[in-house]
Amino acid sequence: MSATPIGGPTLPQERKLVTAIPGPKSQEMLARKNAAVASGVGVALPVSIVAAGGGVMVDVDGNSLIDLGSGIAVTGVGNSAPKVVEAVVNQVQQFTHTCFTITPYDGYVQVAEKLNELIPGDFEKRSALFNSGAEALENAVKIARHYTKRDAIVVFDHAYHGRTNLTMGLTAKNMPYKDGFGPFAPEIYRVPASYPFRDGLSGAEAAEQAITQIEKQVGSTNVAAVIIEPIQGEGGFIAPAEGFLPAIQQWASANGVVFVLDEVQTGFARTGDLFASQHEGVVADLVTTAKGIAGGLPLSAVTGRAEIMDSAHAGGLGGTYAGSPISCAAALATIETYEAENLTERAREIGAIIEEFFGNLQQSDSRIGDIRGRGAM
Repeated sequence: MSATPIGGPTLPQERKLVTAIPGPKSQEMLARKNAAVASGVGVALPVSIVAAGGGVMVDVDGNSLIDLGSGIAVTGVGNSAPKVVEAVVNQVQQFTHTCFTITPYDGYVQVAEKLNELIPGDFEKRSALFNSGAEALENAVKIARHYTKRDAIVVFDHAYHGRTNLTMGLTAKNMPYKDGFGPFAPEIYRVPASYPFRDGLSGAEAAEQAITQIEKQVGSTNVAAVIIEPIQGEGGFIAPAEGFLPAIQQWASANGVVFVLDEVQTGFARTGDLFASQHEGVVADLVTTAKGIAGGLPLSAVTGRAEIMDSAHAGGLGGTYAGSPISCAAALATIETYEAENLTERAREIGAIIEEFFGNLQQSDSRIGDIRGRGAM
């Protein structure tokens, strides 16, 4: 390449290969990576990216690649989206950091106000901001335990909630996330999730199975929170049978259990609704968000009922970089882009195209047993 391309919307939206993958310059970088970066930080695609825009990435060798990974469900408004870039540049020129718990700033408050408005639920809400999905889940557990004065946390088969010590305990999959990293936090209990293709159960039947196990093995009066992804992402893009989520939510409400929806991967237009829980009108006590919230910058949140969120004492929530002013500026621009460009409808269009393609393929290939997901997920 004669010059490094400029990312953003002007980058040609095309797949173009000019070398083998990885190319020689990417191979040089990977050799340096292996010498400098811990082996546990793996890579899926062995290339070195120098520019990205929309849904395309360009590597150091000049190859243009379609970005189907979107940074693990992050760049829902496209890479280097113009409004996001503008907002970040403006914020960096104003100030870069104060720590909100030392000197607060308006961007954090604006993001909290917007989340309180957008997250489903006709009740007063509060939000707290963090850096990653795992941090949001950790804090949801802290808040639920503080509010209920109970210890037990219930999660589900196939769940993924993060890679910190606590969230590894919440996560089901051992390899590659948990193997050799234990012991994990106690008082975490796992029950069957709805998996229609494998279990053949209706939503009501699957919920009854899960609830029965909770009541027999844990006891409803011991449970602080039930945590579930409305569509399980890392576990296999598993959408539960209709009626499963509402039944679990109703049981939690009836037993004083905090119902937590992990919308880290499903949130922000990805499934054809702004939040996947809206598909069945399920309303949670607490909702965790991250990934698609800030156009590629690190930000996450816990949003929920004011009485639950406010139960934690001052100083009990927060962090040095939690709710960075730069990430908050990016989040406000990202949410504006979702709304202005009607990206929920775009996700439905993408979903329809994918379902039709694989549906036709399924007719001629008996190896395809299940086509699952929703919208662009």
